[in-house]
Amino acid sequence: MAGLKEVRTRIASVNSTKQVTSAMKMVSAAKLRKSQDAILKLRPYAGKMAEIMRKASSSVETGGNIFSAQREIKNVLLIPITSNRGLCGGFNANIIRQTVKTARDTWRDKRVSVISIGRKAFAFFRRTEMHIIGTDLAQATRHLGDRFDFAESSNIVLLLMNLFAKKEFDKITLVYNRFKNAATQIVTVEDFLPVQIHSPEQKTGKLDTGYIFEPSQQEIIDNLIPLALKTQFYSALLESRAAEHGARMTAMNKATDNANELLKELRLTYNKARQATITKELLEIVGGAEALKG
Repeated sequence: MAGLKEVRTRIASVNSTKQVTSAMKMVSAAKLRKSQDAILKLRPYAGKMAEIMRKASSSVETGGNIFSAQREIKNVLLIPITSNRGLCGGFNANIIRQTVKTARDTWRDKRVSVISIGRKAFAFFRRTEMHIIGTDLAQATRHLGDRFDFAESSNIVLLLMNLFAKKEFDKITLVYNRFKNAATQIVTVEDFLPVQIHSPEQKTGKLDTGYIFEPSQQEIIDNLIPLALKTQFYSALLESRAAEHGARMTAMNKATDNANELLKELRLTYNKARQATITKELLEIVGGAEALKG
């Protein structure tokens, strides 16, 4: 059985860890509330944007737009979105694992490159041959902080659009955690470029918009596509941030519960050791008294 001093030291250590995990849980809960409100407000806008895009393109040929043009896929760019800090369970590991899986399975015969968003993905992929380092895009994504805004994310989108327009990449895909609730994050692999304009109903010609377009459908679509891309990318960042705070809150809650269980066991061990020490001292006193009587 461990000594009393050793058990007391462990109790103090676990109690200190519990205080840290409990504080991190409360901080993540507060950040989660703000992030959740932001993504819930953006989802209707993003959904309506996609709906307008579908209706506007229902009866027009969009092949003329470079960002919706389908071409032979030779070069693929994957963009994993992770956090800058750890202690959030499998949040980052799931994204890294899915990115590697997509590169090996889906695009096995293609040239795959990776631009990381978040320090955790950067720390992993910088050791691989796929990672892009040193470009304007790499610098912009690497320095994307936790407090990003729409303008900052839009600058990254413009760089991505420029790379696609110059045909440096034929396919750009986002890999991120979609927020469902505090305990559940859905790993999502989402096509970014080229833009998927037509829905299945539109391809069959069954969708009738009933709208009058001014100045023209093609011009409206050409103006909508950059805005839709900026909204999609910003939405992915917000989804990932909300999912990160949810994952961290859940992880810290479990860590706090585990600390409480460990404290119970340590205190029980401490009481047993203390009781054994007291019993031993009493026996020594009684034995000494009997020896004096003899």
